[in-house]
Amino acid sequence: MKLTKFTHACVRLEKDGKVLVFDPGNFSETDQALAGADAVLITHEHADHIDIDAVAGALSAGTALQLYAPAGVAAQLRDKEPGAGPRIHTVAPGEDFETAGFSVRCFGGQHALIHPQIPVVANIGYFVDSNVYHPGDSFIVPDGADVRTLLVPIHAPWNKVGEVVDFVIGVRAPKAFPIHDALLNDNGRGIVEGHVTRIGAKYGTEYRHLSSGDSVEV
Repeated sequence: MKLTKFTHACVRLEKDGKVLVFDPGNFSETDQALAGADAVLITHEHADHIDIDAVAGALSAGTALQLYAPAGVAAQLRDKEPGAGPRIHTVAPGEDFETAGFSVRCFGGQHALIHPQIPVVANIGYFVDSNVYHPGDSFIVPDGADVRTLLVPIHAPWNKVGEVVDFVIGVRAPKAFPIHDALLNDNGRGIVEGHVTRIGAKYGTEYRHLSSGDSVEV
């Protein structure tokens, strides 16, 4: 399976001629990420994880494109693109489904707390093909899942470095790659990734930096 990172939280998986895309948000290269996509998984409603206009346009243009999202996001897209309604699916924690040749399990339930005065929204973490785990904006460790490839939110208004490291330690995937990094400059990225690389290695996780556009086989 080929994994390609785009800016921030957007990731593209390709397998057997099929394409699955996580979180094409407004910081990301949505046109590139969504080109030829067969399925899109949205973790939550924040704009850095879903560019509503871009995704609605992709649903309109690609009449076979399937989309999976928490209830609020799914409802918003059905209102915006009613013709695609049958292809917009609501998902919740604990559910499993198959799409475009990929098997998906759903974890989590809510976005990590930013501040008590900022409402908490629904957030779904997706575990694909018993391999790749995208947690969205949360540090939910997926129970009963042997994660082989972990996507790590390395910087956000809702996290700190110690929590990032503890998430990597808790999941203990053999491989880890960054997501949610658009707000970091090179200095900050180096500090966070240095800690994740060094401490993660003690627990069997090899962390590797990916820049936007980089691809790896997983």
